[in-house]
Amino acid sequence: MGIAVCVFCASSTRIDPVHVEFAERVGLELARRGHTLVSGGGRISSMGAVARGARAGGARTIGVVPEALRHVEVSDEDSDELIITPDMRSRKGEMDRRSDAFLVLPGGIGTLEELFEIWTSRTLGMHDKPLVVLDPLGVYAPLRELADNLTELGFARPKIFDAIGWTADLDEALDLLERSRPRIEATPEDFTEAQP
Repeated sequence: MGIAVCVFCASSTRIDPVHVEFAERVGLELARRGHTLVSGGGRISSMGAVARGARAGGARTIGVVPEALRHVEVSDEDSDELIITPDMRSRKGEMDRRSDAFLVLPGGIGTLEELFEIWTSRTLGMHDKPLVVLDPLGVYAPLRELADNLTELGFARPKIFDAIGWTADLDEALDLLERSRPRIEATPEDFTEAQP
């Protein structure tokens, strides 16, 4: 039985085409496995490629785009469902609400913000939806090193890695997303640590 997978990824047109080609492969594999794609609702770069790949494979696609970015990101009018939200916060909330799992591909600061919000709330036990970073070319290697360092220095607890999968392999990433993972029980210290 398929699940709704939210894919966070690049909307930049300046990235190496290898990332865009990989995103299309991700969409095709999501479709092959019978999943629905939830995306940021753009039709350019990796964001558009993952949606095109999913549709080419027969998957249902749901795009969620804020009104302010509707034309900047060139809305994916071919989506089976295109939702226009008033702002970025409501966009993320709608993507979260419609998704059973989250897959993060290489992207910019918007992608990082989406990753950190889902990762933090998963670490705090606010949801139990699987989260996986799929990084075939090592773009996020410095981020993983930073997270390891923050853990070693005591700024983050080791269990942050219980809340996330990290892989370079597409099949492994989707296998991880398809497995139900136990909810993480947060302690009072976890909540104070996550405060801004």
